[in-house]
Amino acid sequence: MFDLAIVGAGPAGMSAALTAADHGLTVVVVDEQQRAGGQIFRQPPEDFSGSVLHPTAGYGWATDLIRRFETDTRLTTEFGWSAIGVLSDDTEPDCLRVAINHPEHGTRVLGTRRLLIATGAYDLPVAFPGWTLPGVMTAGGVQTLVKAQKIAPVGDVVLAGAHPLLLLVADLLVRDGVPVREVAFAQSIPTPAEMLHALGAVPGHLRMLAETGAILARLTRKGIRVSPRTIVTAAHGTDRVSRVELARVNRQWKVTGTPRQVPSSHLVLGYGFSASTELARQIGCDLVYDSPRGGWVVAHDERLQTSVPHVFVAGEPTGVAGADQSRAEGALAALGVAVSLGCAVPRAAFTEAERHIRKATQFSTVVQRMFEPVREALGDLATRETTICRCELVTRDTLDDFLEASPFVSSVNAVKLSCRTGMGPCQGRYCENSVGAILATARKQPIGLGGRFSAHLPIKPVPVGDLQALDAPPEQSEPNDPGTPPH
Repeated sequence: MFDLAIVGAGPAGMSAALTAADHGLTVVVVDEQQRAGGQIFRQPPEDFSGSVLHPTAGYGWATDLIRRFETDTRLTTEFGWSAIGVLSDDTEPDCLRVAINHPEHGTRVLGTRRLLIATGAYDLPVAFPGWTLPGVMTAGGVQTLVKAQKIAPVGDVVLAGAHPLLLLVADLLVRDGVPVREVAFAQSIPTPAEMLHALGAVPGHLRMLAETGAILARLTRKGIRVSPRTIVTAAHGTDRVSRVELARVNRQWKVTGTPRQVPSSHLVLGYGFSASTELARQIGCDLVYDSPRGGWVVAHDERLQTSVPHVFVAGEPTGVAGADQSRAEGALAALGVAVSLGCAVPRAAFTEAERHIRKATQFSTVVQRMFEPVREALGDLATRETTICRCELVTRDTLDDFLEASPFVSSVNAVKLSCRTGMGPCQGRYCENSVGAILATARKQPIGLGGRFSAHLPIKPVPVGDLQALDAPPEQSEPNDPGTPPH
């Protein structure tokens, strides 16, 4: 049995694994990718030429963190495996059984005394007419294709959203020779007062801010239009995107002008991120709604322990706050795990981890405030004919008609049970935000008041036959032999 199982090999997971190993714990790290780094530091396959990671300015520490993680023989790693759920063990109250699945090797069950959820975040889905057309992609998805697979879109590209990642992706595409027609931001240009409030983000992040400014200057020099207070209202085409509809909006992101048409074969969306909390939901962890931090996030105490015994959380599931804060939270969570298992941890170690979190929070809270999506306005982009739930092909008119006929329904789970939104393979990852916004508008209530979708094992689609392995006893840990790489 492992002392600690970590789900996610991004900044939080890697930092936690190394810290836990330093305190003598046996650690297994599960990640569905083939290499460490998470989404933000996604690495190309090892057999790709020029596969060296080049992190964004301000994240120079990433290369060393990944190198230390990948060469540490104390760690057991399970790359290419997805965590699909956690089961308790009635015969061993202090043991958690983590089910993991591989598309070729089926399902296995790992036994662990503690679990750390470091599952990161994913691009915020936004439903509007044409959002399901081929050619509509998310900023994170495009970044992954270009950086990790050396695949770039062919043809003109329009980028639209409300997150600074759009600028990074636009620059990445331009450097790869992709013609970018326009970058549309829903926000307005910051006012002097907003710039003054943002000064707290400058210390320690000057290089990152300077790089963002340099990217904006490069795009402008190349004649690429960067439009503030502009939102995408539709994507048009027959078998794929051929033109994008953009419109001016006010500060509440409500359309104020006549939409204009921009010919384009790709539309890249970047409205921010949603915390990946499905595993925490399946286990039964308490969640809280915090729109600036990514919607529904996992509640925790000062040492990042959740409401479920033996389960800890770090990184974006606690609130989308960036790589610096994720790394610091990973270290703090590992220290909390070590203490819970009886290890002696100096108070100075906690103080140092907490100091790093406070420093990172100065930056992350400014970013969260400046780039918080106006979710109610995004929910209003969908027309009655727009598909809301892609898995079950549920359109908005079904939701509107149900809510009108059922005036006492006030929760997203009630909508789910009646309309089947969120019942497909993605378990609501694509539609929960839209359903929550539509419900909030209909009931004139805050989005979080409508609750959240539940999650069930398996949290990701797997063949039914693979589930029989859940009855198998959990695997026991076997420390790696000295000098041999982790598996």
